[in-house]
This record gives sequence, structure tokens and C-alpha cells, in this order.
Amino acid sequence: MRLASCLVALAALAAMPAAAQAPRVNPKYADLVKAELVAEPGAVAPGQPFAVGVRLVMKPHWHVYWRNPGDSGLAPEIAWSLPAGFSAGPVAWPVPARIPVSGLVNFGYEGETLLTATVTPPEGLEPGRPVTLRAKVSYLVCERECVPGEASVSATLPVAPPGTSVRPDPRHAGLFAAARAQLPTPAPWPHRVTEEGDTLTLHLDAPGLTREAVADLAFFPYSETAIEHAAPQEVTVDGRGLHVALKRSSLTPAGTITRLDGVLALTERTGDAAVRRAFALGEAPSVPGTAPPSPAAAAPPAAVAPPEDAPAGVWAAALLAFLGGLLLNLMPCVFPVLSIKVLGLVRQSGESLGRVRLHGLAYTAGVMASFLALAGLLAALRAGGAEIGWGFQLQSPLVVASLAYVLFAMGLSLSGALHLGGRLAGIGDGLTRRAGLEGSFFTGVLATVVATPCTAPFMGAAVGFALTQGAAVSLAVFAALGFGLALPFLLLAFWPAAVRRLPRPGAWMETLKGFLAFPLYATVAWLVWILSQQVGPGGLFLALLGLVLVAFCAFVLERARTAGPWGARAGMAAVLLAVLGLGLLVAALDRDRAGAPAIAAAGGPEPFTQARLDGLLAQGRPVFVNMTAAWCITCQVNERTALATQAVTAAFRAHDIAYLKGDWTNQNPEITRVLEAHGRSGVPLYVLYRGPGDAQVLPQILTESAVLAALDRAAPARRAALSSPQE
Repeated sequence: MRLASCLVALAALAAMPAAAQAPRVNPKYADLVKAELVAEPGAVAPGQPFAVGVRLVMKPHWHVYWRNPGDSGLAPEIAWSLPAGFSAGPVAWPVPARIPVSGLVNFGYEGETLLTATVTPPEGLEPGRPVTLRAKVSYLVCERECVPGEASVSATLPVAPPGTSVRPDPRHAGLFAAARAQLPTPAPWPHRVTEEGDTLTLHLDAPGLTREAVADLAFFPYSETAIEHAAPQEVTVDGRGLHVALKRSSLTPAGTITRLDGVLALTERTGDAAVRRAFALGEAPSVPGTAPPSPAAAAPPAAVAPPEDAPAGVWAAALLAFLGGLLLNLMPCVFPVLSIKVLGLVRQSGESLGRVRLHGLAYTAGVMASFLALAGLLAALRAGGAEIGWGFQLQSPLVVASLAYVLFAMGLSLSGALHLGGRLAGIGDGLTRRAGLEGSFFTGVLATVVATPCTAPFMGAAVGFALTQGAAVSLAVFAALGFGLALPFLLLAFWPAAVRRLPRPGAWMETLKGFLAFPLYATVAWLVWILSQQVGPGGLFLALLGLVLVAFCAFVLERARTAGPWGARAGMAAVLLAVLGLGLLVAALDRDRAGAPAIAAAGGPEPFTQARLDGLLAQGRPVFVNMTAAWCITCQVNERTALATQAVTAAFRAHDIAYLKGDWTNQNPEITRVLEAHGRSGVPLYVLYRGPGDAQVLPQILTESAVLAALDRAAPARRAALSSPQE
């Protein structure tokens, strides 16, 4: 086994998304939610769909959320683990309740709820052998504070003989009957939406209704950014039907909502009787225990209408992505890897021009393949409900540590601490010609991996646009981004005059090679600093111990080269044990995650929450929001050069502008929603809110003068609000 193989395996690990990890929950919060998996039938019949449900029982005054959590929160997620041949349909969401919290309104469930779904078994089940259904449930439970949690639940059922009609389990029959009664039914009336100013009016053609017959009406939209959830919902009834006036969300541009789907709940009075009813508008509700409808029969969910100039938007996004990819080559996270590849090109300048071009093509193929794979992975995860964006893998300590180990090993090779066939794959010669091309491909992969913490100018809007479009458009934009990153090296490889002017290989290259190790060591130090923001002291110690193991592998491999057959075998065994230990260390990092700071440092920005932002805007204060992450180099540079300067700090105080800082180093669904609302998929994002519905997005590359100018423009609005007469 060679170290190059270990590095490739570690690089593949670094490119993978973070595995779901159990959140660390204080023991006093352990009983806030009790979860269990229940099945409606007493046995499973081959090929017959049946209903299952995840039952959540909350402690008094605590609540979990609906599919649209409202002003804040996070919907529960169910990850099924079913036997081979089984499939699970979508969750059937019971009608939620409006839960007011400090001037906001959330949509969710208190007390107890059952989230049901349909499971379809295969036809060829073998009778007599029980089957076990498993699920992992992730949730956010809140009162005044919010606590994330998860539970692993399971249920085991016997398999009935073919043709047997299974019956409901009497222990659960009442539970599922009550759950079905809480599901919305398809609306019997056509509905449409009109817009006037910031008011959206939902019209239902229900001529039989009267105002006296309708009470306690509440509309729950499927879209999280369609309406202001806490605003009053005014109801009128006339001869044409029912009309509900809603306030359009400030996050949704005027004139973009063409349909408004969701659940309409109301109490219908007939004489002295009152019946609570709920209707699904637009999307057909799923019914647990029945075969799911075909995709063609499902109505589209509530959404903002696509712009009419979509093709022009695609070309513009691709151009911006290409320019952003070009500029990525100058970013400090990419430049060390690219400089090493240029050194390799100098070493290959004695080869034929055709061979040099093959290296350029192999590097380009590595970049393009990695970007397309990343685009596909992002699209798949987001389609599955994950709230992630550009650079999401750097939110995982596992990925950050793996990348640090790969770059540390490369630095050791450049420093001469490790010689593998004369040089390390992809950095020097000494390998076969085929391996050299593989090294160029691998360098392209590595350049892509280390590029993800960076957001170059032009990239934010392009990537944000790509992730809101279909798969073909998303892949095209990411391909343009990858081509921009690969183009400078490709041009160098294909430009004969440039290749001929490269200096000839010689002793000077050993000195340059040793010098280039230090940018890699600096990158490793930066990655370890990121880890210090993500894990606690114990996790950071494990990560540093991993660097020791990488150095141990290099030491043993170097000694094994001249130790004879038995010594080489012993060295390989020691390296295998060290690599195994390294894997165990990396897997343990997420268990020691550091908690996010709950209190702002004295004189510094406050931690961002949507509730805090809404509260400040309701008070009439302008708010500057800085969405950042420890692994975002652009963010760190902007903070030091444009946001943390004495002049900008004084301007915040002079104009009484609140400063909120959202830390996306670890996954944060609230920050992800704000990014998406402004057409971005990653940090940095800088937004100056002068008032509700009045937001200015600042450039991704900040200067002190640009920030001061924006703050000065917000000052008149603040003075006007303070001088207006108070009621």
C-alpha cells in the first residue's frame, strides 16, 4: 500500500458531505420529546400498502413544527431505514396550530402529534419471517428557547401469508383514526390569488358559505416566504365566495406570486353545531395507508413564478460563474495547490508538447468532474430537504480535518520528509506516465475541494441562481464555474510559447519545492483554526493527534524504503494501524462539537436570529446583517478590512444601527433561509435593513468606504423614524 492511495482515500472522504450526527443535548432537556414508531396493521401483507406513524409527545408548553415552521423553527425530518424492497411515501402533515411567540407566529404542534406515512412492501415477502422498520427522527422543540434533538425508532411486524387480509392493530386503531381526522381534505372549491400593493387576497369560489357560518379561520401557506405569518388575516364573505386578505412577505418581490397553496382551517357553524374543518389548496394531501399518487397527478407546490427571461438568466449566471471561477485561482485557499501544479508543469517542460497538454486536460477533467459531482450532490441533498449551500462540506469537522491531513501530507512531501518513487503523485516525477496524468487529475479534484471555502466576486448570485433551478441549469452553471477555475492552467499547458519560456528543471526546483510547502502548512493551520470554532477542546486535541499520525506514517514509510522485505512489511502494518487510528479520530470529532455563543462579546455584534432581526425592525432600528463562517476566507478578510475598523464601528454607534452576525460555520437553518431569500447559496452575505421590506444587499468584496456610505444612507431613515410623532 502506498501513501498516495491513502491520500486519495482521504481526499474522497473530504469531498463527502457531513454525516448526520446526534446533537449534544443537555440531560435536563432529554425528556422534552418522546418519540416512537407505530404501525397501523398487526401484520404486513405482501404488496399491500399500510400506514405507519412517528408519534411525538411533547412536554407541556413545548412544541415541534409543521412542514412550514412559520417565522422561525425547523420542521421534523424522518430518515427511513427499511428492509430491501420496501418504500415509504411522503409525510402526511396534520393541520397545525398558530403558536405566537414574542410577536412572531410559528406553525406547529403542542401536546402530541402523529406524523403518518404510507409504507409499501414488496410482493415477494416470505411469510413467517418478521420485518423491522426503522427511522431516524430529527426535530427542533421550542418553548422560549429551542433544543435540537433526534431519536432512533423502530417497529417489528410479522408477515402474513399471501392473500391474507390484515386487520388494524387494536392498540393503534384509535391513534390512526384520530390522525386521519386531523389531516386536511382536498378543497371542493377553486381558488386563486390576487395582489394589490403588499396585500395578497386568496379567493375561494364557495358561494354557499356565509360569514356567520365561518369562524376561527387560519391559512397556513406551504411556502415559508409567501406571507407575513404574524400579520392579521382578514376574512370577508360575499355572493362569490370566501376572500382572505394576507400581507405579502417582505422577502418576496412584488408581482411574483401567481398561486398560493397551503391549508385553510376554519370552524363551520350549522345551527348550534360547530365543526372544525381543514382543506388542502393546491397540493393533494397524502392519505396514509394508500398507494401514493403518481407524480403526474400531483399538483405543484406553492412557489414563486419563474421569471420570463429564464434563458437569459441562465446565460448571465453561467458568465458570472465563469468569471468567479477565474478569480478563484487568486484566492488564498486555491493558490497553494495551483502553484504546486505549475511547479509540476515546469518539471514536465522537457516532455513533448502533446504530453504537457495531456496534463492540462487531466487537470481540467479533475476540476470539471469534481464541480459536476458537487452540483449533483447539492441538488440531491436539497431535493431531500437538506438546507445547505455552497461550502456545506466545510460545516463538518470530519471534512475539515480530512482536508488538513491531506494537505499536511503534501507539505511533508515537499519538505523532503517523504519520498515516494522520488516524488509524491501529482507533484513530481518518478511515477509512470499514467500515474503522472492521474496526479494531474487528482490535483484538479483537490483544487476544487479547497476552493469551496471561497466565494469569489460574481460567484454568489450565480451559484444561488443555479441551486434554485432544475438539474440541467444547475449543472451548466457549475460546469462554467469549474471551467473558469481550470482555464488558466489549461491555457498555460496549451500555449507552446509559454511552455518554451518556462525555466528548465534544475537544482533550483528543490529549493522552490521546499518553499512551496509553507503555504500548505499555513493552509493546514487555517483549517485547524476552523476546527477550533467547530469542536470543543477534546475534539481539537483529537484533530491535532491526527496530524501526529500523518507525520508518523511519513516517517515509517521513509524508513521502510531501505529496511528490506521484512522491515517494509512491518512498516506497512504500522502505517495501516496508524491510518485506522486516523479514521477513528476523524469519526469521533463531531461528538465534541462546540456550542454556539449565546451572548455577544462586549461591544461586538449580536448573534443573528430571525426573531432578533424582526424585533429590531419592529422597533424602527436599521439593522446590518453579516452572514459569515470561519472557513470563508473572503468573510474573514472583509471583517478585518471593512467591518472591524474603528471608523465603521463608530458609524454603527453614531447612526444607532444594530449589527447582527450570523455564523454559518456549522449548519444553521435560519441562516440558510436568509441566504436563499436573497438569492444566495453561501456566505458571505451582507444586508442592510433600513426598515421592514427595505433591504440593501452589499457587494461580496467590501471596502471600508462602501460600508460607511451604506450606513450613512441608512441614517436619514433612522432620523425620520425617531422624529415622527408617537401615537
